[in-house]
Formats: sequence, structure tokens, C-alpha cells
Amino acid sequence: MQGSFAARSVDSQLSGGSLRTCSVKETLENQPPVLRIDECLSPASIDSVVIAERDSKNGKYASVSPINSVDCLEADQLMQDIHSGVHESDFNCTPYVPVYIKLPAGIINKFCQLMDPEGIRQELIHIKSLNIDGVVVDCWWGIVEGWNPQKYVWSGYRELFNIIREFKLNLQVVMAFHECGGNDSSDALISLPQWVLDIGKDNQDIFFTDREGQRNTECLSWGIDKERVLKGRTGIEVYFDMMRSFRTEFDDLFTEGLIYAVEVGLGASGELKYPSFSERMGWRYPGIGEFQCYDKYLQHSLRRAAKLRGHSFWARGPDNAGHYNSMPHETGFFCERGDYNNYYGRFFLHWYSQTLIDHADNVLSLASLAFEETKIIVKVPAVHWWYKTPSHAAELTAGYHNPTNQDGYSPVFEVLKKHAVTMKFVCLGFNLFNQEANDSLVDPEGLSWQILNSAWERGLVTAGENTLFCYDRERYKRLVEMAKPRNDPDQRHFSFFVHQQPSLLQGNVCLSELDFFIKCMHGEMTGDL
Repeated sequence: MQGSFAARSVDSQLSGGSLRTCSVKETLENQPPVLRIDECLSPASIDSVVIAERDSKNGKYASVSPINSVDCLEADQLMQDIHSGVHESDFNCTPYVPVYIKLPAGIINKFCQLMDPEGIRQELIHIKSLNIDGVVVDCWWGIVEGWNPQKYVWSGYRELFNIIREFKLNLQVVMAFHECGGNDSSDALISLPQWVLDIGKDNQDIFFTDREGQRNTECLSWGIDKERVLKGRTGIEVYFDMMRSFRTEFDDLFTEGLIYAVEVGLGASGELKYPSFSERMGWRYPGIGEFQCYDKYLQHSLRRAAKLRGHSFWARGPDNAGHYNSMPHETGFFCERGDYNNYYGRFFLHWYSQTLIDHADNVLSLASLAFEETKIIVKVPAVHWWYKTPSHAAELTAGYHNPTNQDGYSPVFEVLKKHAVTMKFVCLGFNLFNQEANDSLVDPEGLSWQILNSAWERGLVTAGENTLFCYDRERYKRLVEMAKPRNDPDQRHFSFFVHQQPSLLQGNVCLSELDFFIKCMHGEMTGDL
């Protein structure tokens, strides 16, 4: 097997969530008594239990990095205790949630050639044997239109899709308008198109820029969405032209139903967010990140907004917001009773978040034209650190105006609802309550609770994607619980789940645990594996 399947994979796909008829009743496994929490409790109520439990354990947590570690958590940690009363039988006869696996980025090279057809076939044989519903493929802008504007090369993807068709797997594609490999552990490095980078040498303001003037080439600034700076085209026209080319090139696969869902990348890592916590800029968890609004195009937009508000002197970014690795209490802007909540702060944050919303609205309007009746997906990040502080600093720099006194996700979801897209939420899937996490006042469950309920209340179709692989059974159970909450009176659940997984051909993949997870997601868990 060649090295192309050693690349890190992120996953996605779409399908309905019908109930599956169950014929075999699962045997309940014997488990010791555990701490149970009523699922109707709010995140704040859960917090009080967490604090009490920590005190009872002398305030000690295992030292596990919530961002970089994939080590298994200790069996006696609190949040595992809370959920360890979940029996496999609880998922028997539950709604069917399709599971998809994303193929690695490195299988298509920069000349759009398929690298290892036989290795792909072997991978798909394993995927099919586990009853996985489908696969996800990133279509990289930097490959497809990599060398010349409006010269699209799809040959490698055509060969790949034909192989996937042989296995009768569902296919979801991602319009990836960002760089691959800049902030993750992927072996593949796929930059933006070379002709775009060449433009950027003369006009660096096409890229997001921080207060110090550092340029981030992960994706294009939203300030050029309507500026003709890309060989006579605007940012959104460039995105539309690639989407339209893809739809035309693979019309046969859309017609026969092989491709029935398209995820549209809207920012760094393909997520709807500013690149505010980029490791290439020196950011390390749990830093608050930095605002990314200092290119000349976004600065012009800010000046225009300040003038319309009647306060031209507000046409500036905050000068007391710290740096990438600052803590909220170290800054005058994000600290308790900080400037984030004064008249200027609210104006700036509203403009900053509205720019994110407008970008989503503009691109999704054109995506709807390009793909017509095809289902469209948007990925929303889980910026969970500093969630328990009043300002929610990391969310603010990422573009979500979500302090404790305001719901920053509802206006975003109103736009997603307008375009009838599926909201795919990044699920952490494991507990972050360790000492480092406590220091940064994280609350991944509280954030998930807010985002999913806000989306469901607006009638959005939702989906999930995990962030790290190497899960044990307890973490798999918690992902299933998030995908289809057992006690939800409205039986709301994800329409699909994207499982990030290294190649199934690698020896470090526990197939029995993955099989357990898939059976639980499918609602057919009939016994302990």
C-alpha cells in the first residue's frame, strides 16, 4: 500500500434519518453503578455537577491536551463516568444515521492525477465490508484550477469517482477553496492556485491580515468577495465558476444520483470562520486568537460602516485585544466588563460577524444556482475554549458574536435556513475536563448544546463530523448520543455523520470498535461486540 492513505482524513456525507426495524433485542451488559445526570439539565446545571465531582477528587484532572492529544482518556474521569451508564441497547431501534468516511487529500496529486487506484480499491473494499454508507472527497481549488485561471482539470477526480461507482457507495464532494496542510497533521500540502499566489505577491491584501500586518494564505479575504482583483473576477465569481465547472463536468453522476450532496467551503479549514487561530501565525491552544480584518478591503468596509453609523472614529480594530496567545483577562477588550461590551466594541463585533454572514450569504446564493436541487452543506466550527468567560473571546475573533448576553449563532443560522443548507457541526467526541482545559474555561458540551438547539429551533437539518480519531468505545458512545439524543421529545437527530478515520488498511485502526460505532449509528446494535 502506498503512502497516500497515511494522510489524515476528515469525513462527511448526507442522507435521510429514517427509523430501522429491529428484529433482535440486544443483551444488556453488566455495568457498575455510575453517576447519572438527567438529560434535561442545562449546560450550566451540568457545570455544577462537574465542579462538585472535581472537588471530590481533590481537584485533579489528567493532563491531556484537548487539541493535539489522541491518547485514550483515563477510565475514571468524570465525564466518562457521567455517560458510562449508556448501554448499547439504548441505541437499538434508534433512528438510522448514515456514516461516511472521507478519503485522504493526498490521493490526487497537484497535476490532478490519481495516485494509487489499487490502494483506493482495497480501502473501499474495507469500507463496504463495514456497511459504511459512503465516502467524501475534497475537490481542491488549488489542484483543479491550479495553474491558469478558468482552466479546470478534473481527470483524476473522474477516475476516482468511477472507482467509487463500482462499489455503489454514496458520494459527497467538498468544494475546498482553502489550503490543505497548513494547520493540520495531513501529509499532503495543497496550496491555493499558483496564479492566485502570484497575484498575492503584488497585492497581499487579497489575504486575511492580522493587526501586525501578517498575511495568511490559507484562504482569500472576504474583503475581495466583490472586488475584481483576480484577473478581472471577484472572489465569489471565482468560487462560482469552479462550482459551475464541476456541475457541468459531472452532470452524468449528478443525474444518476451518485453525487447528491456538496459541501461548500466558506473559510479556513473549509469551515465558516475567520483564520483567527492559525498555528502558522504562532497561535497555540488555548490562545484567544486575533481579529483578521486588516487588509485594505476589509478596512475600507469598516470605514464605510463607521461612517454610516455616524462615528467615523470607530473605523479601527481594537488596540487592546491582545495577541494570538493572550488570555481574556490579560486584555482590556476581552476581560470581564471589557471594551467588547461597550458601544464601540458592540459596533465593531457586529460588523466583524456580519462580514462573515454576508460572505456565507453571497457564496451560498451562487452555490444554489450552480447545484440547483442538490443538497448543500456548510461546516460550522466548535470554538469551545473560553466559552465559560463572559466575552467568549475565541469565538469573537473567529467571527461569532456570542458573548454571554447574546446569541451569536442565530443570525448565522437564519442565513443557512434561507438557503436550505445542512449545518454540519464539528463534534469533539471526548471529554476536555482536565487541568489545562479548566484553566481555559472550556465547555464543549455547553457550546454543542447551544449550537445544536439553535439550529434545530430554526428547522435546520444538522449533521456532525468528529475532529480526532483513535476513539475508544466510551467516546464512540458519546458521539452517538450527540448524533441522536435519546431523550429528545422531538426525536431530533443528525442526518448523517462524517467519521474522521485513518486508512482502514493501517494496523492502528480498531475495526471492532468502528463496527460497534456504525451499528449504533444505524440503530441496529444487537449486543456487545
